[in-house]
Amino acid sequence: MTTTEPAWLRLRHRLSDLLFSGNRATIDTIRTAPPPSPLAPVDLTDPREVHRVTDLAARIGDLLLASGTSNTDTKAQLLAVTSAYGLSGCHVDITLNTVTIYTPATESGIPPGSTFRVVSSLNTNFSRLTEVDRLIRSIVNGATPLDLARRILRDIEITPPPYRMRWALLSWGGFAGSVALMLGGDGIVALIATVTSVIIMTMCAWLGSKSLPLFFQNLVGGMISTIPAAVTYSFTQYLHIDVSPSLVIGSCIVAMLAGLTLVQALQDGVTGAPVTGSARFFETVLMTGGIIAGIAMGIQLMSRLGMTLPPIDTSSTVGNVDSAALRLLGGIGATLFFCISEFCERRALVVSTGTTLVAYGVYQLLLPGFGFGSVTAGAVTAVLGGLAGGLLSRRYLIPPQITAIAVITPLLPGLALYRGMYSLLTDQLVVGISNLGIALATATALAAGVVFGEWIARRLRRPRILHRYEGLRRPRVRRSRGRRGEESGRRAPVHWQIRRLRRRGTSPWLPSRDQYTRGRNPGGADRDASR
Repeated sequence: MTTTEPAWLRLRHRLSDLLFSGNRATIDTIRTAPPPSPLAPVDLTDPREVHRVTDLAARIGDLLLASGTSNTDTKAQLLAVTSAYGLSGCHVDITLNTVTIYTPATESGIPPGSTFRVVSSLNTNFSRLTEVDRLIRSIVNGATPLDLARRILRDIEITPPPYRMRWALLSWGGFAGSVALMLGGDGIVALIATVTSVIIMTMCAWLGSKSLPLFFQNLVGGMISTIPAAVTYSFTQYLHIDVSPSLVIGSCIVAMLAGLTLVQALQDGVTGAPVTGSARFFETVLMTGGIIAGIAMGIQLMSRLGMTLPPIDTSSTVGNVDSAALRLLGGIGATLFFCISEFCERRALVVSTGTTLVAYGVYQLLLPGFGFGSVTAGAVTAVLGGLAGGLLSRRYLIPPQITAIAVITPLLPGLALYRGMYSLLTDQLVVGISNLGIALATATALAAGVVFGEWIARRLRRPRILHRYEGLRRPRVRRSRGRRGEESGRRAPVHWQIRRLRRRGTSPWLPSRDQYTRGRNPGGADRDASR
């Protein structure tokens, strides 16, 4: 006899099937499963075939590192690729922007060898990352021979972005404007931040085409961020309009920090790659120093021209607009424009935006009610982003990294960084160091939260199929067979036997050995008595 389930129970089961069923993410499958058996092995007696496998893996590692994948995740995926073609026992070493794959000597007499590749530049491209993730999944599943995999990888390397660069530059402007709303600015501040960020990104793209180092690009960008803010503030004073230049500059700083590897550097340090993490962290600090130097030069230049920026409240890292709905809208818009600027596919764009809606809803509405500070709230939001990225990637087959980065990037501490720098320039040493400490703590909390959320998602399993029995839901029992093949009756799981004995009142606590034997195998107690 079947009973009708309540509506809330059916909804819970559907949500469970949506989140916990389906395929795992590629990196989750690799980390939670043993090395795959070679479903499409190559001729290991031919040194050229071995070199082709390692060259394929090194090129895949190049694309993964360039797209912002962490050191440990890249290493795990490269080992899975080499093992899928039968080349087991390889050693992969990744140091900052170099990939080295060492192959030991084989039993057939092939000498050891190594493949070395240098990552040219860190240029995040989510569409290319998604294609590489699909290629790795097909290689691990044995569906792509070596020649076909090399052709597909070549197509991925030479394929241009899905849309023109001008749309990416405009999206960076929308990203900065949305961040201004999220920080507490009004519509005028968001408009100024949008225009300023478009100018900064266009100038940096032009300077990058002239091979100017990134440090000087950030210096020019930091200088440009102060000019429209100072000009607009001086102009609006005559119109009696209140404009906050600090929110404009802070939003532009977040837009420039989004292209750096701050969170990736901290992720490498958290996950056990201290050498790469230290190098990337130093590079990020140096590039951030270029932004700070540019802002300082811009402030001094505008003060010489008679457009002095107003003193700011260095004890706060948020704006004056208290509308939680407007801040939530700004967070969703920031994620949307960030994904577009990084050439994200449509499916990943929808998933990331939906995840941001939930994560920022918790960040803006629930966490302040519990008295959480900005650092703790950012960490909780990052955990939700990493967890959602790991779970939703099973259903929609997108790298979890895309969702996690899209959620936490608007939370980068650009305003706290600017306030700390401004405090140091105005001889407020204690306040400046305090704000810089808040900025570093926020970035560390975001990186650690993403790693922890992905770890939780990796440990979650697909739920077992349940059926109804006597008003309760329990796992299906399976028919077991004896040593000679005859059926020995149905055998339920041990935890269900204990629960059934408790319901019968046979034992109020854990069952005794005779009760356990009798519940597991009918007639077992009689055999024990006969002994």
